[in-house]
Amino acid sequence: MTINCKGNLIDLSTPKVMGILNITPDSFFDGGKYCNEKEVLLQVEKMLKEGAAFIDIGGYSSRPGAKHISVEEELTRVVPIIELLVKEFEGILISVDTFRSKVAREAIAAGGAIINDISGGKMDTTMFELVAELQVPYILMHMLGTPQDMQINPAYDNVVEEVTSFFAKQLFKLRSLKVNDVILDVGFGFGKTLAHNFELLKNLSLFKSLNAPILTGVSRKSMLYKTLDCTAKEALNATTVANTVALMNGTHILRVHDVKPAMEAITIFNQC
Repeated sequence: MTINCKGNLIDLSTPKVMGILNITPDSFFDGGKYCNEKEVLLQVEKMLKEGAAFIDIGGYSSRPGAKHISVEEELTRVVPIIELLVKEFEGILISVDTFRSKVAREAIAAGGAIINDISGGKMDTTMFELVAELQVPYILMHMLGTPQDMQINPAYDNVVEEVTSFFAKQLFKLRSLKVNDVILDVGFGFGKTLAHNFELLKNLSLFKSLNAPILTGVSRKSMLYKTLDCTAKEALNATTVANTVALMNGTHILRVHDVKPAMEAITIFNQC
């Protein structure tokens, strides 16, 4: 299984790691940590050296109850950082974490390679047409509601079936538009209870029937630290365990804050 990034075929038969770079002041784990060019460059260099195949840049915090910001503010946060990284790191593959087509367009023009849409095309009706026009890989994530209200009593009759149905409908639209490279993300923590999250993780292999790569993003999330009654800062070991379960259930990309432990999990997994 491959995806085409800037004319290069990335082989996902061996799982890859996507390193997270949040350039927001209010992200749940590392908000405000990377607020100047030096800190950004040092962190990205570290993630690339540790083996990250992709760097995912987000300028809009999507933690539960996050503050809504304007398109202009998101652009101001994201585009200069993409331009900086493309200049400093030859061949870097940048994923832009946005649900807005205007931000996605300008981010790709600045040197981005992948669009990572937490809304799965629901919050901007022109996003699918843009992806078709640009012909870039698209991460299709499931979210119930919006970041502002998604964790207010999320309910499903059957979470696995409903997420599968959502993916099937959105994939049909994308493939009708001749979008070739779609990656699926079930959206851990995005409109799900702890029970919903673990039901999805346990049944992740079922999504392979949709014939698209699977991305898993559980890094330091509340499904882990609330289960263990600890903090996000203390949830690295739990993240590694959850990532290993995801690998065993067929995930192709691990989206993480900590690249080295994820790469180590993949190395051990590949020996089995």
